[in-house]
Amino acid sequence: MTHVGFIGLGSQGAPMARRIIEAGHPVTLWARRPATLVPFEGTPAKVAASPAELAAASDIVCVCVVDDADVEEVVLGERGVLAGLRRGGVIAVHSTIHPDTCRGLEARAAAQDVQVVDAPVSGGAPAAAEGRLLVMVGGESGTVRYCRPVFESFGDPVVHLGPLGSGQVAKLLNNVLMTANLATAADTLALGRELGVDPRALAEAVGHGSGASYALGRIAGHGGSLEAMAPYAGRLLRKDVRLLAQLTGAAGEGGGTVLAAADAALEEMDHPR
Repeated sequence: MTHVGFIGLGSQGAPMARRIIEAGHPVTLWARRPATLVPFEGTPAKVAASPAELAAASDIVCVCVVDDADVEEVVLGERGVLAGLRRGGVIAVHSTIHPDTCRGLEARAAAQDVQVVDAPVSGGAPAAAEGRLLVMVGGESGTVRYCRPVFESFGDPVVHLGPLGSGQVAKLLNNVLMTANLATAADTLALGRELGVDPRALAEAVGHGSGASYALGRIAGHGGSLEAMAPYAGRLLRKDVRLLAQLTGAAGEGGGTVLAAADAALEEMDHPR
């Protein structure tokens, strides 16, 4: 079985790591917050003292931290993943970050004959625990094929979108579309209220109709507005909208309706881009 290192045991990363362990892969863990390692006591997983030590015991290192700076710190730091990973090893970036950050990591890793794939995920902790995360992968086809059994322990489907960076682009587009849908769903429920229709009843009805969406379900579950979602979702969604706006700007594209609607959602959550 492939030896896997896993860094980033947050609400989504922890169930991903657990699925890899349950699939029978030898797993080594490292965490900046020791408390996140406690749930893995009693499992076959080993714990490393640093990302470099984790990498030395791994064929594939999965990184599921928050943002670009965190990824660069755990991979490129003095005791980071690249300081310990053997030639032929693979770094799989599950974090949602700028595609150029992945390409920068690839340039550094190539000097050590290490491969990089970007494999951001969508679905949240429940999907991770059930092995049905959407995994959006970018990278060289042979490397993706090598990683696929590990990814399939927590993901279904695992979609190879193209060269390195493609997974990040797909994830950003997914998240910006979802953010835009949040705005339109919230406005629809508010309009229904103004027209005398109870928002919860409207959400139930539309949820079974052609206007149904994941965003509508989330809004309905939070009382029909974006206010309740803002404290935990606003900051992360703003990060992803900003990243996609950077990509569209660099490509000479304006972003169109989807970015305008996503910006409206961020404004309503008091997290403007």
